[in-house]
Amino acid sequence: MSSAQRSEVSRDRVLAYRVAAHGFDRSSPAPDVLALGVRDTPYGSARQALAARGASPDGLRLVWSLRGAPHLHRSGDLPALAAALWPVDDADATARIDTAVIKEGARLGVAAFRVTAGALRAVVGGPMAKGEVSTAVSAAVPESLTYWCEPCGARHISGLLFQQAGLFGAVGVVPEGRGTVLAPLPERFPVPDGASGTDELVRAFLRFLGPATPAEVAAHLGTRPAAVRSVWPGDLAEVWVEGRRAWLPADARDALVSAVDPGLVRLLPPGDPFLQARDRALVVPDRGRAKEVWRPVGGPGALLAGTEIAGTWRARAAGRRLDVTVTPFGPLSAAVRERLDAEAAVVAAARGATDVRLRVG
Repeated sequence: MSSAQRSEVSRDRVLAYRVAAHGFDRSSPAPDVLALGVRDTPYGSARQALAARGASPDGLRLVWSLRGAPHLHRSGDLPALAAALWPVDDADATARIDTAVIKEGARLGVAAFRVTAGALRAVVGGPMAKGEVSTAVSAAVPESLTYWCEPCGARHISGLLFQQAGLFGAVGVVPEGRGTVLAPLPERFPVPDGASGTDELVRAFLRFLGPATPAEVAAHLGTRPAAVRSVWPGDLAEVWVEGRRAWLPADARDALVSAVDPGLVRLLPPGDPFLQARDRALVVPDRGRAKEVWRPVGGPGALLAGTEIAGTWRARAAGRRLDVTVTPFGPLSAAVRERLDAEAAVVAAARGATDVRLRVG
């Protein structure tokens, strides 16, 4: 395709499109981004992500879903989500659990997920501590799916497999203090017979975090690009972003090319769906700033000003008061500073605080 025929969109246009798609204008009590789920790491961050969109976690379930991470989902979506996340073939399954501790077991492919899901269903008959469930499941699956833990003097199932199989085992997650309790989901759907609707899950990623590539979708799902290409939707629009070819749903193309900066301000928690984009260099071009936003451990929240990540923030409880500290990447306009007070109050309410103190600098 010649450059004259390319459908080119700028970085600014892409980010404006994503801000609108994520529902940051707070126009809906149930943001559409729930089609992807809202990650809840650290615990409580999903509640804050929903608050940033003017929504609440009411009626949502916490489950281990994408990449085995805890996400909030609509309860009615769980059976279809389980089918969409089921590996498309053995190679896909192996890619998702291929770690040094179970190299041999990972070669079992889909069978590894099926036997682990069955063990979870047999073991979790009521609320149980995560460690207790892990011990029982470890004893019920093939030894090749476990590894020897010297400090414990016991064999443990691979955590990557254990958590990715949680949804297939119809198990929900119940945070309790510093521990985790697992319990049967009220929605007792069966273990999927095979993958179905995975193309819709791909389409959802492209709608909220596109335009994107198969490799970026694969990274989000925790698999290899070949698995994503096998279920790549046909009704997509091809666009070029900063000289790079990418795709999004065809019916979203007009919204992309007409997107404008809404001029809003939001405090996004760590792990917010907006920050799950895999083209991080597009979202935050400066490498130093990107390292601040996406720290591997103990990452901060992000200040969204317009379409830009304009800084980071952290919060600390002081009794019933929440102290919110915003660290901007550069000077903030008076309009942004003025709106930060209201956004800090949104964070405080989501965390159950009765008062908030904001510090910028």
